[in-house]
Amino acid sequence: MSSMTFEKALAELENIVNQMEKGGLSLSESLALFEKGVKLARFLREELEKAERKVEILLKNEKGELKATPFVLEEVTSAPGEREEPEESSDEEEPLQ
Repeated sequence: MSSMTFEKALAELENIVNQMEKGGLSLSESLALFEKGVKLARFLREELEKAERKVEILLKNEKGELKATPFVLEEVTSAPGEREEPEESSDEEEPLQ
């Protein structure tokens, strides 16, 4: 899988899941697809872990300490540079115990 990209592997894994969900496969076909899916899932996990390590390196401060910063996912519908503030709920939430 050395020439495999994250995106191709994810698309292939989704295809395998769809095939298996449809059913109608023989036991040997199902096992072969399952084995391929497991290999793809491992590859994807490794790629995500590599990306996470790169992000951690980029987030280290000048002292080499990792500084946790919250990641804010912006709404897809908002214009670039424009963030929508979450609406305040009128219902009071009970604190978790």
